[in-house]
Amino acid sequence: MARALYIHWPFCLAKCPYCDFNSHVRDRVDVDAWRDALLSDMRHEAALASGEKLESVFFGGGTPSLMPPALVESLLEEAEKLWGFDPGVEITLEANPSSVEADNFRSLANAGINRVSLGVQALDAETLHFLGRLHGVAEALSALQVAQDAFGRVSFDLIYARPGQTAEAWADELKAALSFGTSHLSLYQLTIEPGTRFATMVRQGKFVPLDDEKAADLFALTREMTTAAGLPAYEISNHARPGEESRHNLAYWRYHDYVGIGPGAHGRRGGCATTRHRKPENWLESIAEQRHGIAEVHPLSTTEQASEALLMGLRLTEGIDLSQLAARFSIASDRLIDMPRLEFYSKQGLCRSDRSRVQVTEAGMPLLDALLGELVPAELVAA
Repeated sequence: MARALYIHWPFCLAKCPYCDFNSHVRDRVDVDAWRDALLSDMRHEAALASGEKLESVFFGGGTPSLMPPALVESLLEEAEKLWGFDPGVEITLEANPSSVEADNFRSLANAGINRVSLGVQALDAETLHFLGRLHGVAEALSALQVAQDAFGRVSFDLIYARPGQTAEAWADELKAALSFGTSHLSLYQLTIEPGTRFATMVRQGKFVPLDDEKAADLFALTREMTTAAGLPAYEISNHARPGEESRHNLAYWRYHDYVGIGPGAHGRRGGCATTRHRKPENWLESIAEQRHGIAEVHPLSTTEQASEALLMGLRLTEGIDLSQLAARFSIASDRLIDMPRLEFYSKQGLCRSDRSRVQVTEAGMPLLDALLGELVPAELVAA
């Protein structure tokens, strides 16, 4: 049963050159039409994925902080009616740290948001310009202070491993970020995603990405500094004080069911993966025709589900409980993990296995993608 709800707001003021998310720039948005459409999409899912109270609601995008607080409030009221909220429900909204959006923070808190994730991305003006961000450093820090005053929990994002970035420069920036006292940080290495403006710029020779060896050094430095500051990594790119981990993200990585509504939103319920129309206009047309925005419902085989659960769970510092997954999917443990390779990489210090729990170690995390290809049997991934 679904315990998490994701609501996608697809609109941004500008498209960042590194972004491959489903985001769109539009001159005008009919808020009333969008409210009615999102409510319709939500009601469709509630009829199919009911039974448990929601532990998490997450407004993602796009730029959800551009949503009118009244719209956020109406969506939360409906979600609570349809599913009910767990007493400790986490309600997160992604926000840009601009002064315009910060003006809405108190109203968004009154609407029910209790956690905000700010897209700060960098703490120097030159990098913000390179990343296509519309805010400045002073504006971002002011918005961060407003957010800390308005919300019970605050996280913010930074992008590192940028072209030419040195360990010394990143250490200084991360030290400053840690000094602000938030309980959660999302720290992402810059990746050049296909179809983005950055991909075109790299192809045209306008900049050269940081090489893998230097990026690995910055990754190790990041883990060292956040651990020392009391915000250890609980996932490959996410760091939090113990107990302050994002409950919504944990729902994904622990492979719980979740509902996704809005353009391009993905969901998983009852052994099926749902995908909604990406383009806002197509999604709205689908709502008008069939009262939901689903483009595809894909039934997942047991082996597909097991493979996804492994690939997601091993991203977490806590790893996976192999016996639990074996019981959940009725697949023998030695079919879920390549045991000889697990033993080999454990001897190399890249993994560890204690009874039924399997984890990627600190030394193994920089090699995660390669390790996943080794540990998860090919026949399971290909099934």
